[in-house]
Amino acid sequence: MFRRHGHGRDIAHRWEGNPLIRIEDMDFMCADVRCAGVALYNEETILLVTIEHLSGQQSIHLARTDGRQTFHLDKNPFLAPIAEGPDAQHEVWGVMDARVTVMDGIYYIMYLAYGKHGYRIGLATTKDFQSVERVGLISEPDTKGGTLFPVKFNGRYARLERPQQGHAVWLSYSDDLRHWGDSKRVMAPRFGYWDNTRIGAGAPPMLIDEGWLVIYYGVKDTSSGPLFRLGSVILDRNDPSKVVGRSNIPILAPREKYERIGDIPNLVYSTGAFIDSDGKIHIFYGAADSCVCMATTGIDEICTECRASTSAF
Repeated sequence: MFRRHGHGRDIAHRWEGNPLIRIEDMDFMCADVRCAGVALYNEETILLVTIEHLSGQQSIHLARTDGRQTFHLDKNPFLAPIAEGPDAQHEVWGVMDARVTVMDGIYYIMYLAYGKHGYRIGLATTKDFQSVERVGLISEPDTKGGTLFPVKFNGRYARLERPQQGHAVWLSYSDDLRHWGDSKRVMAPRFGYWDNTRIGAGAPPMLIDEGWLVIYYGVKDTSSGPLFRLGSVILDRNDPSKVVGRSNIPILAPREKYERIGDIPNLVYSTGAFIDSDGKIHIFYGAADSCVCMATTGIDEICTECRASTSAF
């Protein structure tokens, strides 16, 4: 689908046409472009892009490719903050960070709601990317990084999440997608490593032979501010609370100018990825909260790094 560089400075190789989407590419004014979830629908790649408008409020817009590796962003939001009703207070400052999971022909969109009481996870669904239906807000305040597994475990839905306390990734289960519990901590920041300050799930889990592959983000505080990088972890196929392997090194770090300079410098952050028919992993990521980019890598390359882990996860 996309070309990539041969060998680069990271395990994930940047697409030579990066950035995919910039503010300069749009036909409407906005403050910044953040990250993008991704869905494959009717042989089309659709991005769900977080946009911050000049007012400061954020919404999620669709971007579709014209078949020439160029994405065109819809001016009207696909998912906008609720304007009325009891949930409006929880989305008054925006909706963002869409993560898309498909099950039985339904595309489940977990997103982050930002309002007067902090962050909460929200859930919406679509079948055609023409209309969208909200399920509701499905977490307590100050919970971020919600991403849904594409299968059930023992008849229950499962998701990864990051509660504010502890800055770690947790796993929760649900019978109805609304009420969640039986939570277990999956992995935490690692002292002395590249992800020692906080971590969070990125793109939704992808099933490979070794288990569930998750692209996650890790943050390390430095004297010049936080440094956001991407890593990988493999979770057990049948019990995703168990870590099979975790990369000791980041698979993608901010190096290019568009990743190092922007609204939030030194940041690469992903909420969307997929594996194509050739076994290539396509990672869509936000760079410096100012543009959307793409990188690719192979399953074998990722698994090699996860197997080499010597940490206690």
